[in-house]
Amino acid sequence: MIVSDFVLREWSAWAPGMNCKADWKEWYAGRRTIQHDDKAIISDAVPKMLQRRLSPLARAVFNASDKCLEPGKSIPTVFSSAHGEVCKSLEMLKTIQAGDEISPTAFSLSVHNAIAGLFSIAYANSLESTVIAPGLEGIAPAFIEAFGLLSETANEVLLVLYDEPIADFYPISPFNLNAEIPCALALRIALSGNGLPLRFSRSLESRDDGEHPVQLLTFLRFLLAEESSLSLGNQGHSWRWDKI
Repeated sequence: MIVSDFVLREWSAWAPGMNCKADWKEWYAGRRTIQHDDKAIISDAVPKMLQRRLSPLARAVFNASDKCLEPGKSIPTVFSSAHGEVCKSLEMLKTIQAGDEISPTAFSLSVHNAIAGLFSIAYANSLESTVIAPGLEGIAPAFIEAFGLLSETANEVLLVLYDEPIADFYPISPFNLNAEIPCALALRIALSGNGLPLRFSRSLESRDDGEHPVQLLTFLRFLLAEESSLSLGNQGHSWRWDKI
């Protein structure tokens, strides 16, 4: 069953030490390694006051997304992360345990849709924004949500997949396929136009490809590879992407 043919108009990804497509191509070829202590450099389009509020994960999202945006143009967005700002939530729990108070600002920036909210403020993006936590369902739900927007009124949708390693504090099993690195992948997609034509369809395969953070990097490798198709799945739901 074909869900949608679409065009990948633009993509960008960020991880420590990976700041552009050339870096990612070198990484894919095994000629570049990830630098775990690097921080994302935020675009000058983001106000300095707002930049100070951004967590490392938010900075990753902004860095990847910025390269897919057209200046001054709003775009519907879909943000997808298995765990969101759970590391920031842990820091607040530690603060409470120490007997200190947490600020309302700290709490508001720890919720699952915090990064999407900051994004809409920074870029004055007033169009629809959806934030999902797919967990073991992987990256496919984000695409399904984006296609829903494209089938209604949107000409383009910005889809952002992001996650970071979970702190060892959390008993993460069975969600134990953790992100290796903080990573964000932004995809600007449309139903037509210039770009890479792709097809998204339901697969009959029975697969177990890990949760969202693992699938994110797998999809990034697919974009960089010569392979024409990719299948991913979990929990009895399998999906396929084809370059057409």
